[in-house]
Amino acid sequence: MITSAEASTWAPLRRGAFRALWIASFVSNVGSWMQTVGAQWLLVDEHGSPLVISLVQSASSLPVLLLTLPAGVVAEFADRRRLLVGTQAFQVVVGATLAGVTVTGKTTPVLLLVFTFLLGCGSAAQLPAYQAFVPDLVPRAELAQAAALSSVGVNLARAVGPAIAGLLVTRLGVGGLFALNAATFVVFALALLRSPSPPRAPAAREAFLAGIEAGGRYVRHAPVVRRILVRLVVFAVPANVLWALLAPLAHDRLGLGSTGYGLLLGAAGIGSVGGALVLPRLRRRFSASWLVAGAGLVFGVAMLVLGTVRSPALVLAVLVAAGVAWIAVIAGMNAATQAFLPGWVRARALSIYQLVLFTSFAGSAALWGVVSSAIGLATTFVIAGVLLLAGAVTVPRRPVLDVATSGRETVTYWPDPGVTPAPDVETAPVLVSLRYRVGPGQQAGFSAAMADLRNTRLRTGGTGWALYRDARDEAVHVEQYTVASWDEHRRQHEERLTGLDQRVQDRVEQYTDGAAQVAHLFRLHPTKKAPGVNP
Repeated sequence: MITSAEASTWAPLRRGAFRALWIASFVSNVGSWMQTVGAQWLLVDEHGSPLVISLVQSASSLPVLLLTLPAGVVAEFADRRRLLVGTQAFQVVVGATLAGVTVTGKTTPVLLLVFTFLLGCGSAAQLPAYQAFVPDLVPRAELAQAAALSSVGVNLARAVGPAIAGLLVTRLGVGGLFALNAATFVVFALALLRSPSPPRAPAAREAFLAGIEAGGRYVRHAPVVRRILVRLVVFAVPANVLWALLAPLAHDRLGLGSTGYGLLLGAAGIGSVGGALVLPRLRRRFSASWLVAGAGLVFGVAMLVLGTVRSPALVLAVLVAAGVAWIAVIAGMNAATQAFLPGWVRARALSIYQLVLFTSFAGSAALWGVVSSAIGLATTFVIAGVLLLAGAVTVPRRPVLDVATSGRETVTYWPDPGVTPAPDVETAPVLVSLRYRVGPGQQAGFSAAMADLRNTRLRTGGTGWALYRDARDEAVHVEQYTVASWDEHRRQHEERLTGLDQRVQDRVEQYTDGAAQVAHLFRLHPTKKAPGVNP
């Protein structure tokens, strides 16, 4: 039975900590969109080429390639509130400096891109921490609503920020917009300082590189997350033509000024807000695959229209529809990912999600800028539209896998191994060996269940896995997987297994006679030969 709190999109806003951060994040996002409009329009006024204008988005997205993975590891074990406050302070300094340089008339395209890159560094450093911080503030049952509300905030800011920027740029100048953006970081930092750090279960710290590797291993062996990331790329690369080239489209094809450009962005933002509000209802009626396919078709048609018409009124209407489609994919995939990920790896896996998303943004923005410079704006939008339509029709063949939101809680169901490693092997790699006896006629079911168990072993810490069958007794199967150390294997026992993993193991045991016989073996390093012993 769904309670009213679970059914309501607004349920998380009843929680004071989430509400305060949501408002502060919205203010900061308004400032970021004002910054983007100011930067792109400054280049338009200086007759920058579509390639240079598109590089504004590449410069803001590129830092994710460099920072989001290490930031995800830091966010997993550091105080996330302090980390977020620190990134806001960095962005205040960068934003204020850019405002001062612009007001004095010393901003060049290169300098603007450098400062945009630095602001992107601050954003990339905070993304995993913030996305992992939000689930600490709301119950798991409200995660989808919290993700939707976060998207509402981002897209409401997209609706409001550009419109405000378009109105203020003629009064305050681009430097004034940059100064307002710096002030919004102060607002966000103050809200974070007033927010207590949510209590978190202490987690054992991991080596930095090992932490990155563990997050990558989890995503690599989680088919649900892999399929989400593939669909995200297939949609985001062609769809990003809108955000990369809307400014020159407004100026060159539609003959609009900065206010008109802000209204175009506002129309897309309004559509995104409306889409976020109806998204929970759509998710109850349609599968994730149908939503992704439908959104791809709508966005594709919208890009075709943008590439073939010159009517500002029609473009405004089409952008509202494009905004709905955009949020259906971006917010829907984000919510699904957050709901699936267990707490121990959430920040790291979300950093990979953001890495994929922003790599798509950074790379495709530059790509569309190059294409537009070569063949023109109109043809570029038409090509992007065709690619979106092609991607949408492939969804039935490679659908988005259903996300099981139940069974994501951490459970301890493995028996205590009762092993105390000797000092000389406690940091050595461990080979875990399990011997099964498969029941008569159960071979096919056992093999299918073991394929799922393989993913469980590898995403929770295993570095290698293999299954063997006894040459003399075909009923006997031996599973072996390696773990980097005994400490890593202990984390598997105590911190990383979920109810979903337990169900996979229960399936395996349905096909076997009795419990598996388990052995733990430590890798030994050969010693130098003893004195007097010949080789």
